[in-house]
Amino acid sequence: MKKTYYLFNPGRLQRRENTLKFTPYDEEGNEEKPRYLPVENVDELYCFGNLDANSALYNFLGQQQIPLHFFDYYENYTGSFMPREALLSGKVLLAQTDFYKNKKKRLLLAQRILQGASYNMVKNLRYYDKRGKDLSDIIEIIEGLAGHIGNTVEIDELMGIEGNIRKNYYEAFSLILNNFEMAGRSYRPPQNEVNALISFGNMMCYSQCLRSIHQTQLNPLIPFLHQPGERRFSLSLDIAEIFKPILVDRVIFKVINKREIQPNDFEPNLNAVLLKPKGKKKFVQAWEARLSETLKHRSLNRSVSYKHLVKLECYKLVKHILGIEEYKPFKMYW
Repeated sequence: MKKTYYLFNPGRLQRRENTLKFTPYDEEGNEEKPRYLPVENVDELYCFGNLDANSALYNFLGQQQIPLHFFDYYENYTGSFMPREALLSGKVLLAQTDFYKNKKKRLLLAQRILQGASYNMVKNLRYYDKRGKDLSDIIEIIEGLAGHIGNTVEIDELMGIEGNIRKNYYEAFSLILNNFEMAGRSYRPPQNEVNALISFGNMMCYSQCLRSIHQTQLNPLIPFLHQPGERRFSLSLDIAEIFKPILVDRVIFKVINKREIQPNDFEPNLNAVLLKPKGKKKFVQAWEARLSETLKHRSLNRSVSYKHLVKLECYKLVKHILGIEEYKPFKMYW
């Protein structure tokens, strides 16, 4: 079974016949013992350190349909090497473009994406409210805001509601989390440990959504909720809205409240707080475990992993824009 590999250290990645060879560097730049990754076992690669590679390596990754995602020192997603699309469809591309250009069609999809995202956020809050965290006031505010989603007439208006929902949602984090304070959302760079985890987790979710989009006929450049040009692959941001509460936030609550990640897994650095390599490894381990978890899918009547659930969301969008089946966002039902 194929798996995701994470390259936390700087190093050199090479092709060695039908194998990937990664040679990490130590702090002085000296080569350490190489790792060999049989290409048939590699689904995708995540790179968190400087990487030395050549065109032969990228040609090989392209042939094997293996994407490579890059993150900078501050844990921000910076880009991806994506293989040539294997599932091109002119029909889907034209339909997706038509939905973006048609204000009414686009707004409907954008509303439903945000309705799914807000529902999943409230589900998280209700879970902890039942466990004595007293989140009823925040839940009421978010539900009130979400009630206006269907009445919006402009995308900007919808994004304003999204911003207010997120602001209130994040205010609940300090009540949910033990031993760590949220103290408001801070971006680029994060100002405390919780924000560092949110930023890192959101980028992981964004990359996972991009991978799922690439495995369907959708074009990642054409969004519905977000504006094209905000980020390179804006459709990934749309889909990530639905899954951040389910994947990222649940992992954060788990690794903090179960003390899997400790204060010494972070390092302050010039007005920023970042995860140390060991902290990233702990989060990634919990992230991979979450993606591998399965649940009984109501429509398919079989167990599917959370990772596959993201791909299924992409297929639902394809069916909607082709007029096959009306899109309904995934909502937690447990």
